[in-house]
Amino acid sequence: MTRPYVLGLTGNIATGKSTVAAMLAELGADVIDCDQVAHEVMAPGGGANAAVAARFSGVQRDDGSIDRQALARIVFADPVALADLEALVHPAVLAESARRVAAAVAPVVVVEAIKLFEAGMNQDCDEVWAVHASREVQLRRLVDLRRLEPAEAEARIAAQPDPAEKLARSSRVVVNDGSLEQAWRQVLQGWNEIPAAQPVD
Repeated sequence: MTRPYVLGLTGNIATGKSTVAAMLAELGADVIDCDQVAHEVMAPGGGANAAVAARFSGVQRDDGSIDRQALARIVFADPVALADLEALVHPAVLAESARRVAAAVAPVVVVEAIKLFEAGMNQDCDEVWAVHASREVQLRRLVDLRRLEPAEAEARIAAQPDPAEKLARSSRVVVNDGSLEQAWRQVLQGWNEIPAAQPVD
């Protein structure tokens, strides 16, 4: 079976990665959402559930599931805790993502991950796109769409890596702080330059 063309998709919180991923799916790509994979590996029976519960007291519910809001409050306020969480979760996410890439049937597979470079996932990608939005737009999305308090939104943005490195290391940057039409034009242009993609007018 021919290996698919792997497109890494990254960008910090509330930049609109999922919007761009949905556009790529509409164009014919398979999309692997590593945040969703992380949910699955932390679920009861998942590869990281027991380790996360052991490291972070009080975040495991009676049914064995992880209270992600409680966990987020801990890790976004403590860089050491965030690094510990990533060390526990990333290996399981990497393994599951690699399995899904190998099983994909589409000629282009998108691997969407906020920590794509930090986790070393870019090494398995044919190219990487970064999605970028201004800090003001990120804040507005977190407050208006995700209903976070402004202080919590600020803390989550502050906990993210500097976007400058992501942008510099990516082969394409999709600026996503304007209209959907503006983002779509950028995505379509990039799609039509992917060797394995079916061109779209």
